[in-house]
Amino acid sequence: MALLERDAWYDLARTTEWTPSYISQNELFPPEMSGGEGIPDDAWATYDEPYKVSYREYVDVQRQKDAGAYSVKAALERVDLYNTADPGWINILKEHYAAVALVEYGAAFQESRFVRWSKAPGMRNMATFGMLDEIRHGQIQLYFPHEYINKDRQFDWSHQTMFTNNWVALGARHFFDDVMMTRDAVATSIFANFAFETGFTNLQFIGLSGDAANAGDFTFSKLIQSIQSDEARHAQLGTPLLQMLIEHGQKDKAQNYIDIAFWRSYRLFTILSGIPMDYYVPLDVRESSFKEFMEEWIVTQFIKSIEDLGLSKPWYWDVFLRDLDEHHHGQQLGTYSWRPTLWWNPAAGVSPEERDWLEEKYPGWNDTFGKVWDVMIDNFVNGRPEKTVPGTLPMICNVSQLPIVGTPGRTLRDISIVHEGRKFHFASDVDKWIFEQDPERYKRHENLIDRFLGGQIQPPDLGGVLEYMGLGVISAGGDDAHGYAWVDKYRGKLQTAS
Repeated sequence: MALLERDAWYDLARTTEWTPSYISQNELFPPEMSGGEGIPDDAWATYDEPYKVSYREYVDVQRQKDAGAYSVKAALERVDLYNTADPGWINILKEHYAAVALVEYGAAFQESRFVRWSKAPGMRNMATFGMLDEIRHGQIQLYFPHEYINKDRQFDWSHQTMFTNNWVALGARHFFDDVMMTRDAVATSIFANFAFETGFTNLQFIGLSGDAANAGDFTFSKLIQSIQSDEARHAQLGTPLLQMLIEHGQKDKAQNYIDIAFWRSYRLFTILSGIPMDYYVPLDVRESSFKEFMEEWIVTQFIKSIEDLGLSKPWYWDVFLRDLDEHHHGQQLGTYSWRPTLWWNPAAGVSPEERDWLEEKYPGWNDTFGKVWDVMIDNFVNGRPEKTVPGTLPMICNVSQLPIVGTPGRTLRDISIVHEGRKFHFASDVDKWIFEQDPERYKRHENLIDRFLGGQIQPPDLGGVLEYMGLGVISAGGDDAHGYAWVDKYRGKLQTAS
């Protein structure tokens, strides 16, 4: 018996559907789980994802990807990367694996929600592959860093971070619970697949892949490439949903989803991508700045993708463009100053040569952020390292859950409102706007400062905070990645001047 050609059966198989006879459509697809109110039932059959793959094809391609990644790892096992690579790069690995690996498992749950609750049969089919993708991503990004644990306990955070109350983990969980776990299938796919994955995983995975190759870490480069090719496929799940919303008179809702998701994603990636790109990657292999990469992958490509759909740039676009010049620099100052609260050792990234690079990429950096670093450098050079670590906790934004930062002498300010008797603080007018769109979604969450002031952290001092976050338990907290060797250049300049 002759086999049918793929084109003869694929569309029929991927859109297999049925009409429920003993329960209603709303019972089968509850609106709070499925979303899509106002879209006719027969419209879901028109969902047409750009990437099409059969199960046989999927398994074959994934086998090849795993074989490639694991074979490169095996071939390079004798290369002592941990002891030969720049410490800044090693700490990028610590930050990445701990921030990403278990989130990938969470994304598998996100995709499984589409498999059950999406009204579009084509989306359910593709989400099945997306679910398998994310399981693979979680497994491989837990396996690869495991070899480093016997050399450095900070790599154990790859398995532990999302189960702790570390301030970075609190911010990440708040974000991913918001965009992946607590919205209906339509909103979740637009938030997570379209805004987050189409735009920002490109930033993390494509950018890091190139940086890894330049830094000589070909194992990590191959790993990231194998993951990104999956992301490029299931990231497209949300595009047809945006088209359906627009076609059925819900353009304003679609725009609102994009506006919220874009800002929330961007602010998280200033920590995950912005700081490493501009401060941790060794200067001799550093290519594009964070701003340049954002301008290529976000300002140009992502905006084209939403404008092609008939949507507009987010209303705060001018604010965002200004923010590219400053926010991650403020977060670098904050994370480095509070380095004992990190699970990795941050690179300062402010040697004289690096400052020249920062000034070139961000004109005016020396007259703003540089002046704050000048004070820290003076303390290091003159034997006062204790003055480079604050004794109090920073103010935290009630939306991003990140410290409130700004350009020294220019934009640092606290924006607050009182809602139902509680004062909420925000890092920007955009964060405040997001909160006001849906206060019920955000008002009950307690950030690290709320927990400290509420007596949940004992003893109520820095030691109690560190223990609450798992530091000193899983591993020691962070310290300078290069052992403060970069300070010697300033000490030498001071001696020469005298």
